[in-house]
Amino acid sequence: MTAPRPSAVVILAAGEGTRMKSATPKVLHSCAGRTLLGHVVAAADELDPVRLVVVVGHGRERVTEHVAAIAPGATVVVQAEQNGTGHAVRIALDELALRGDDPAADPDAGPVVVLTGDTPLLTGATLTRLVAAHGESGSLVTVLTAVLPDPTGYGRVLRTDEGHVEGIVEQKDATEDQRAIREINSGMYAFAAAALRDALTRLTTDNAQGEEYLTDVVGIVRGDGGQVDAVVVDDSDEILGVNDRVQLATAAAIWRDRLNDRWMRAGVSILDPATTWVDVDVELAPDVTLRPSTHLVGATTVARGASVGPGTTLRDCEVGEDADVVHTWAELAVIGPRATVGPFTFLRPGTRLGTGAKAGAYVEIKNSEVGDGSKVPHLSYVGDATIGTGSNIGAATVFVNYDGVAKHRTVVGDDVRIGSDTMLVAPVEVGDGAYTAAGSVITDDVPPGAMAVGRARQRTIEGWVERRRPDTASARSAAAAKSRQGDPQPDVQEDS
Repeated sequence: MTAPRPSAVVILAAGEGTRMKSATPKVLHSCAGRTLLGHVVAAADELDPVRLVVVVGHGRERVTEHVAAIAPGATVVVQAEQNGTGHAVRIALDELALRGDDPAADPDAGPVVVLTGDTPLLTGATLTRLVAAHGESGSLVTVLTAVLPDPTGYGRVLRTDEGHVEGIVEQKDATEDQRAIREINSGMYAFAAAALRDALTRLTTDNAQGEEYLTDVVGIVRGDGGQVDAVVVDDSDEILGVNDRVQLATAAAIWRDRLNDRWMRAGVSILDPATTWVDVDVELAPDVTLRPSTHLVGATTVARGASVGPGTTLRDCEVGEDADVVHTWAELAVIGPRATVGPFTFLRPGTRLGTGAKAGAYVEIKNSEVGDGSKVPHLSYVGDATIGTGSNIGAATVFVNYDGVAKHRTVVGDDVRIGSDTMLVAPVEVGDGAYTAAGSVITDDVPPGAMAVGRARQRTIEGWVERRRPDTASARSAAAAKSRQGDPQPDVQEDS
């Protein structure tokens, strides 16, 4: 079946979501890297509607700002008073009419699709099937339904003997026999535009909630002799709404399993799918390996042959071919091909590791470039720096980039050897092939090929411990060692 292009998709996103117990509007809560509303918008986009309308209410400023970010061409309509789903759709069509863009005015317009903004598991494939069935059947209304083991809380779908939809009754208005029906209304529909417009003008508030129910459109259309049909989803998870934190966690776990299954079937090895979380916009190449407790967030990409984890979170990062990233937290970082990272490494925004580079144990790097083959192996901080190719940064080196007022940059050339426990006080430049002595504080530029020593000459005061710390374990050990070596006992004199 070919799906006709919808004249409009209306997404209902005005509800307060009190059961979330949150200052954040319900539809802006996230799972799998998108907001609830963002998932619904993405599914709707697959229909390529002529118009996308989002009805907002609670938290309207924040929701409107989010809609502008994810769907700049959408029309936002404010439902100032939440008077029901029917009322929300009516004001959406009224807004389009005011703009001279009413789909109901065009007899050849495609269907109007109504979706709910808190159903993040909905897929474009299911919506395409809904719209295609609507077009094929000639129905004025096609309801998206599901069959649930426990339908409690959902409106029940009433069918005729021929299998058409006779009506939808809400849980609070249903009889005992109707509550036993397991086919439920998802709250999502495809409507013939003109029939929808006409029925919306005839809605009443004569029900338990005192609201204009969109479900009553079904009864009105049926009363006028129009045909109403239903499309049952293949996977009932798709119509699950999110109303509290428990349901949010459930939806996130379903997305996790969906995405992990998709990537494993595409050639990615996921060693422990239960602890591996991959956002919907992440891209993985074949032969990637994800070890346990790995979280890939945002627009992260991982190239062929790379391994990530365990215990790793990458947010908006790029990982090159055959790289290996272990026990790492990284954000807005580029990890080059064959680079190695970790364990217990922190890569902050602006970090770029070249081909074969290394950021080792307990290393933090920020806004810095580490050239091809260069290494920062242990216990170091690299901030606001450029490191050339083939250089080695000794353990416990600190790039001292902040003077208390401003940040400054350090440049380390090619094939440089920075001694352990070196302080590079920016702004400073270490030339190609240069060395620094361990324990140095480098405040001046180092010419190519030079050795820079920035430390005082060692002074050794013999016998200091026994004179100044008598009767301690250290003094006793020192005396015993000297006795074994045949050393004379220290003179009893004060050191200067």
